[in-house]
Amino acid sequence: MATTHPAPTVAQLLPAARSGDAAAMEQLLRLTRPDIRRYALRHCAATTATDDVVQEALIIVYRRVGALREVAAFGGWVVRIVQRLCMQPMLAWLKGEPLAQVEDNLAWSHRPDHELRHDLALAIDSLPSLYREALLMRDFEELTIEEMAQRLGVTREAAKSRLHRGRALVREYLAPTDRTGTT
Repeated sequence: MATTHPAPTVAQLLPAARSGDAAAMEQLLRLTRPDIRRYALRHCAATTATDDVVQEALIIVYRRVGALREVAAFGGWVVRIVQRLCMQPMLAWLKGEPLAQVEDNLAWSHRPDHELRHDLALAIDSLPSLYREALLMRDFEELTIEEMAQRLGVTREAAKSRLHRGRALVREYLAPTDRTGTT
């Protein structure tokens, strides 16, 4: 009777995949796919683009896993990839491209496209210039934090702080309120 070995874990496969082992990479992608799908269903609110997000996320993991600094950061890194991919329809709209599936997102489904576009533009426009600049560089130009800091002429920490504050202000601006003014 042959003994079966337990399937390798992400933590076991990741170092080999990062170093270029094709078999480990294949196993890593196969093992990670259900989690990526689950994240996509949660973050994309089950839009019709879920399968596209999963596929694109797997491609990004395949291409960039070697650059991952810490093995322990893998799960958070994958979640962030999925979040960014789910945001792309909205980011594309802000860049002037057609809005594809934002209306399918349950979080925004109660708002007509023109209202969403208008509110988002107003939210970004309402930011003080130092926050707006950081937000646009990171989320629309897709610069790294280091590139942002260099272009802004500030430290890496200051660039991150501006970006964080800008995103928080946009979220605050867009947070739905009821008639009494509470969220």
